[in-house]
Amino acid sequence: MTITPTTRPSDHREAYPLEHHGVVGDLQTLAVVASDAAIDWMCWPRFDSPSIFGSLLDDAGGAWTITPTCAVTASRQLYLSGTNVLITRFHTADGLVEIEDLMALAPHDRHLVRAVRCRRGTIELNSRIAARPDYGRVEPDVSADRGRGTLSADVDGLGTLLASGDVDWSVDGCDLVATFTVEEDDVVYLVLGESAVDHATASELYDHAATEWRAWSDRSTYRGRWRESVERSALALKLLTHEPSGGIIAAGTTSLPEIVGGERNWDYRYVWIRDAAFTLYAFITLGYLDEADAFTAWLVARLDRCEQRADTDAAPLSPLYTLDGDDDIAEVELEHWSGYAHSRPVRVGNAASDQLQLDIYGALIDALYLADKHGPGVSLDTWRHVCTIVDWLGDHWDEPDDGMWEARSGSQRHTSSLLMSWVAVERAIRMAQHRGRPAPLADWCELRDRMHTALVDDGFDDELGAFTQVLGGDTVDASILLAPLVKFVSPSDPRWTSTLDRVAERLAHGPLVDRYDTSVTDDGVDGHEGSFTICSFWYVEALARSGRADHARVLFDRLLSYAGPTGIFSEEIGRDGRMVGNLPQAFTHLSLISAATALDEQLDAR
Repeated sequence: MTITPTTRPSDHREAYPLEHHGVVGDLQTLAVVASDAAIDWMCWPRFDSPSIFGSLLDDAGGAWTITPTCAVTASRQLYLSGTNVLITRFHTADGLVEIEDLMALAPHDRHLVRAVRCRRGTIELNSRIAARPDYGRVEPDVSADRGRGTLSADVDGLGTLLASGDVDWSVDGCDLVATFTVEEDDVVYLVLGESAVDHATASELYDHAATEWRAWSDRSTYRGRWRESVERSALALKLLTHEPSGGIIAAGTTSLPEIVGGERNWDYRYVWIRDAAFTLYAFITLGYLDEADAFTAWLVARLDRCEQRADTDAAPLSPLYTLDGDDDIAEVELEHWSGYAHSRPVRVGNAASDQLQLDIYGALIDALYLADKHGPGVSLDTWRHVCTIVDWLGDHWDEPDDGMWEARSGSQRHTSSLLMSWVAVERAIRMAQHRGRPAPLADWCELRDRMHTALVDDGFDDELGAFTQVLGGDTVDASILLAPLVKFVSPSDPRWTSTLDRVAERLAHGPLVDRYDTSVTDDGVDGHEGSFTICSFWYVEALARSGRADHARVLFDRLLSYAGPTGIFSEEIGRDGRMVGNLPQAFTHLSLISAATALDEQLDAR
């Protein structure tokens, strides 16, 4: 709720800070809203569709703005509690006005709804819908008739969108514009969506969405010390779920840089098996079993492909998929866009879909194990798929892969890949024993034990006193923080406590933790990067589980302060303490939930 200036830089190299953004969505796509009320990112009709508003990445990308014509002295952004209704408040010499943004939820038609509420005074505002479909490569056809606006473009999936509400829209070039005045207690609706709506309908859409979000939040079983942060993280994760398919995307944006001005810019608008499986754990932790069931169904549909690959030596699964389950995801660069703060290239698609990442099988089978444990049980066909994966891992677990961090420097024997391969086999054994399922348990137990021995013998460096980034290596990697979380090692084991100390010495900066040291690790991309927030929350949880709850609590509270004023986190925190990377980032918010619940358990037990 920090008050921030609203002046948007005239030079895009001085980009609008990422922390001064909130997010709204309808469980099919989302819109990113800056604290000057500019919607500067939205894809339509899905998360992975081309953008129609993209000024977050280039000035020519298009935006929907609502701006007081008088001088604005400050703005403030916040969410209505328990909802994904975002308020942007403008403080002016003429009065106080708020813009409340949300997207209509099913069963209503799809609309982006903006409610302008005047709290004091009389204020004139301008609104401009400058849509630039297909990542800014197309100017839309726009028209206005009797105050209603229409925009369309020959872009697959876009169709025709209608601008309606309580204002009279007119055409200015290829934009739709409106000027209107609000007085104290006035509410004016501006709507863009599948159909034209009047004031009463817009109000109904608003009330329905706010009620649905509150009802969803009230279902949470979390009763710990950090309810506001956990609730906001759960709502952020829900925004990343695609209700029609059950898939969960990794983040809502593309190419927001890991270092401003650098090339570490990736497209995360896809379903990563790893990220989504971890999100399933977060939902189950908070009691959201419907979301867990929906994603489990999505997973099972992907597992059906195992049957098609059973007679080949190909990996059963790809690291990431489209919402529809396609793993053929080409990575291309949008050369016409300058990128956020001139951070190029701007990428669409992700070549990591072609990588071998062995750790995804541990995340996947752990997710199925949790769904099996907390639900009615996975189907017989799904269990057959689990057996297929374990059998494949038995032949390939000791091969080099590209690792959890998707390095582009070539395959290696990553310790975290072996760790999660062990998780895959260990959880499959539990699933077989829990429900008496048929399985070659003797062979699986022998495989599990070989993996465990290899990780301890080859993945721990005595001189370093820590588990290492790669087998036989001598550097640490924050992914090893998962070891006690997945129950590979006791959190009080001397090998683990010394590993935790090495992570603190070499990767931690107070509460912020790097995933690895880029000065000694070649990941195939130039430049350094910020601290990964998922690693930072893993560090908090590892400390808590290792009997250092007081220290963990201090770091956790400090870490929460790096969120934006709305509570939204991006992927990383840069060296200057500002948010960098795509947002909202599922990895960050799910690890926040996990750290909060683990820390609560330790503090309660004490």
